[in-house]
Amino acid sequence: MDVLAEQKSESDIAGVMTALGTRAGDAAGVLANVSPDVKTQALKAMAAAIRARQGDILKANEKDMAAARKKDRPEAFLDRLKLTEERIESMAAGLEAIAGLDDPVGDIIASWERPNGLVIERVRTPLGVIGIIYESRPNVTADAGGLCLKSGNAVILRGGSESQHSAHAIHACLAEGLNAAKLPEAAIQLVPTTDRAAVGEMLKGLNGNIDVIVPRGGRSLVERVQKDARVPVFAHLEGICHVYVHEAADLKMAAEIAVNAKMRRTGICGAAETLLVDAACADTHLKPLVAALLDADCEVRGDSETQAADPRVTPAIEDDWGAEYLDAVISVKVVNGVDAAIAHIARFGSAHTDAIITGDQHAADAFLGKVNSAIVLHNASTQFADGGEFGMGAEIGIATGKMHARGPVGVEQLTSFKYVVRGHGQTRPD
Repeated sequence: MDVLAEQKSESDIAGVMTALGTRAGDAAGVLANVSPDVKTQALKAMAAAIRARQGDILKANEKDMAAARKKDRPEAFLDRLKLTEERIESMAAGLEAIAGLDDPVGDIIASWERPNGLVIERVRTPLGVIGIIYESRPNVTADAGGLCLKSGNAVILRGGSESQHSAHAIHACLAEGLNAAKLPEAAIQLVPTTDRAAVGEMLKGLNGNIDVIVPRGGRSLVERVQKDARVPVFAHLEGICHVYVHEAADLKMAAEIAVNAKMRRTGICGAAETLLVDAACADTHLKPLVAALLDADCEVRGDSETQAADPRVTPAIEDDWGAEYLDAVISVKVVNGVDAAIAHIARFGSAHTDAIITGDQHAADAFLGKVNSAIVLHNASTQFADGGEFGMGAEIGIATGKMHARGPVGVEQLTSFKYVVRGHGQTRPD
C-alpha cells in the first residue's frame, strides 16, 4: 500500500505532499459552494459502497490484524484496530446519519441591525482544508471524510501504518461516493505513504493549504503535533476519565455505570480510568463496586481502603492516578466529599470526560459546574462521550482544549464564520 516505498528521500515525499495540498485547496474551493443535496448524495453513495464492499474491507482489515498480532500488540490495540460486520455497518450508518444532519454552511448564527441601518449577520463558513493524523482506528477514515464533506471542507487523511490496508479499502468507498455525486476526488485524500516524513510535511501546512490539523492518537503523536505544527490544532491529548460515586448515589446504578464506563470498550478515549468513591458511603458502596469490576474481569488498583475492601485489589502507585490504561484496568480511590473529588480530577484528569453518580441535585450541580472538562455527566456512563451519541452523526475526536472546538468535533465545530454586512448606501462619517 505504501506507494512511495521506493522513494525514501524527503524531497520525494515533500513533492507528493505538496501536490496533495494543492489539490485539496482546489477541492475546498469547490466544496464551499456545493449544494446540500449534492453532499447528501455523495454521503449516501459512500454508505452504500461501504456495505457493498464489506468483504473487501474485512479482508484488508485482517491483513492489518495479522501484522499487529505478529508484533504482539496488546489486546486493547487490537480491539481499536479490528473491524467486524457490525462495525462496518456502524460506519455506513454513521455516514447516513451525517447525511441527515442540517447543513451548517451558510447558517446564520446571529443577526442584528445597527442604528445606522446596517444589518450584520454572522454566517457559518467551512474552515477550508483539514489535515487529520490518526493511528489505529480505521473507522476514523469514514467518520472524518464524511464530517469534513458535510461541513464543506476538503480533508487530507494520514492513517497509521498499522491500519493502512483497512484505511485504503474504506477510502476507496469514499472516492466512489464522491464520483457518484460528481465531486472532486481530491475532496477526501489519503496520504499514500506511511513514512513519518509525510506527517512533518502536513505539520508545516503544505504551503499554506492546510487550515487546521486534528491529531487522533496517543500522547506521543499529539505532543509532536502540538510542538511542531505551524497551523492551528484541535487537540485531544488523553482520555483520563473519572466516575465519582457520591454519598447519595444509588448503589445498583453506580455499579452498572462503573462497569459500563470501564468495560464496555476499554480502548476508547471515553473509557473510565479512575473510580472515586465518597468516604461517606465507602462502608456500603466500596466493596460491592470493587467486586462488580473484578467480577467483570477488570484489574483493580486501589488505595489502602480499596485494598482492604477486597483481597484481589493490587496496590495503586502515584502514577496510576494519571494513567490512561486503555485496557481492563482501573484505579480506585476513596475521597472525602465532592470537593475532594473535584480537586483530584483537576490534578490528575485530562479535561476529557468525568461523571458524578448521585441522587443529590445540589452535589451534581456543584460537580457539573466546577469540573472543567469538555464533557461532564450526571448519572450516566462516560462511554457516552461520543459525537454519534450526542446526535452529531459522528465525530473526528473529542477536543480537550478551550479554543474554538471543545468536546465532540462534529460538523458545526468544523466551521468558522464570516460577517455579512448589508447596507443601502451608508458611509462612515468623519
